[in-house]
Amino acid sequence: MKFSRVSPEFDATDRAILELLQENCKQPLSAIGEKVGLKAPSVVERIHKLEEAGVITAYVAQLDARRLGNDVTVFIGVDTDHPRALGQLERELAAIDDILECHHVTGVHTLMLKAKMRNTESLERLIDGIRSMEGVANTETSVVLSTHAERTRLALDSSEEFDSRTTRRSSGSRSRRSAK
Repeated sequence: MKFSRVSPEFDATDRAILELLQENCKQPLSAIGEKVGLKAPSVVERIHKLEEAGVITAYVAQLDARRLGNDVTVFIGVDTDHPRALGQLERELAAIDDILECHHVTGVHTLMLKAKMRNTESLERLIDGIRSMEGVANTETSVVLSTHAERTRLALDSSEEFDSRTTRRSSGSRSRRSAK
């Protein structure tokens, strides 16, 4: 198993361990070992190497924002007027606890933020605070009406899965056409 900060190489066992950790990082290492065909000490060694390579960055509890009273999910597009101030603005935004994500994006806006708020009153205070920051020219907020998919789990080898599904669909439709 070779790892580097630039391009780590993973084998099927590493990927299986990562999938199992994403599913439940509190499961016993012996249980992970049983599922991947290793003893617990070997699982610990692989996990440690994945941590050292920066692939595993944290172990966290996923909380239900709604049950904690944060019913309003929003995306806030932020336009800047001073490109040189972008780094400072990103740091200031990242320091706001209600902002869950801050992305520098292409398109209409410079930054795209995701936040979960208690109500529209707290949202208004957040927007006012963002608009008062140096370098912010404009904001545009979209309030989420409903969420159908929201995950933190990364799909490992997702492009291969997509390619195989596409290939199956394509070849299946060809064989039906040729059977006519």
